[in-house]
Amino acid sequence: MTVKKSPIWHPFTQHALQHEMTKVVRGQGAYLYTEDGRRIIDAIASWWVVTHGHCHPSIVSAIQKQAEKLNQIIFAGHTHEPAEEVAALLLKLVPRSLDYVFFSDSGSTSVEVALKMALGYWHNIGEPRSRIVVMQHSYHGDTVGTMSVGARGVFNAAYGPLLFDVTSVPFPALGHEQATLDALEAACRDENPAAFIVEPLMLGAGGMLMYPAWVLREMKRICEVAKVLFIADEVMTGWGRTGTLFACEQADVSPDIACYSKGLSGGSLPLAVTLCRADIFDAHYSKDRTRTFFHSSSYTANPVACAAAKANLDLWQNRESRERVGSVAAMQEKGIEPFRADARFGNVRRTGTVTALDLIGCDKGYLASSGPRLQAFFNSRNLLLRPLGDTIYVMPPYCVTAADLNEIYAAIKDAADALV
Repeated sequence: MTVKKSPIWHPFTQHALQHEMTKVVRGQGAYLYTEDGRRIIDAIASWWVVTHGHCHPSIVSAIQKQAEKLNQIIFAGHTHEPAEEVAALLLKLVPRSLDYVFFSDSGSTSVEVALKMALGYWHNIGEPRSRIVVMQHSYHGDTVGTMSVGARGVFNAAYGPLLFDVTSVPFPALGHEQATLDALEAACRDENPAAFIVEPLMLGAGGMLMYPAWVLREMKRICEVAKVLFIADEVMTGWGRTGTLFACEQADVSPDIACYSKGLSGGSLPLAVTLCRADIFDAHYSKDRTRTFFHSSSYTANPVACAAAKANLDLWQNRESRERVGSVAAMQEKGIEPFRADARFGNVRRTGTVTALDLIGCDKGYLASSGPRLQAFFNSRNLLLRPLGDTIYVMPPYCVTAADLNEIYAAIKDAADALV
């Protein structure tokens, strides 16, 4: 029987098991404040989007100023200064070879755009290709195209008839990296694919699975040799999460197409971009209108969202912001280190500012029964931690303090005491 208290249908929420939602009234720095007076440490950056902290003054100010000047304009046939500034700044920060910026409004749509760019490129140069190669356990979004290039499983089982077929290569688990590279090389050689899409260095919703930079570099080399477009989905891994501004930097990789979102506006407003090489843009550049890139959303390059992104990008120009990423990474390593010797946890790992560990002695996977129990336990400790089944991860805003992290890791230890 449905228990109805609010008409809102929440994402990734089983309402039959969670009847009450935590009502948040304010955010500041690394903290959220609830209607009932609690202060919650945001240990996952509110689904990985908050970078410098909630309600950062310079981002808030930029939003306020822009909202008073221009709040929305159709982006077909028009432009505005915030979008131009964001595009120019992005091209100074992203890996070399990326030349054009296409705006959208979420990580999923940025990946959809990337896939359409890739297929459109091959179609327009007269060499149609449609096969996409993906990595096992990957997750790229919840729209039909992005579900198609993500792992098949609980997230998309009901929508199988809508999904297109792809070729999957195994995740490069420790000691088995060569199997991944061999599989990618075979797929590129035998199937003539349009593109290979991958989350660089770390798979997010697939379980915070991590792999080394040399593997990423080799995957890009294989794609280059086979003339297969290399799409880097940095929706989650971008903006300092892996220790550098973008994960591809650590492998000295320049993707052919790259997707950025989440932290692009500092966690304030929805915005995404897909960047590409000049020749991909040029393949769509023609007096023949049928070669137009047919993609848009009503709020493409919304001026207020772009103003927030500009303020966020300005913060990344400051040395202090880059140094803060290194500081958080060091604090995270200190926090996770004791768990490496704790038999109740397995695969204790860290990449940059993100840590993860798997709870031993319980069922596995996203639907592990330990997941809701862990989440309830952390909520009782005033922490926003949302485990991926039996996998607990910590991905805080960069304003987090050592005391905050001590509190987070103490709660993780206590959760194991209580639940295992």
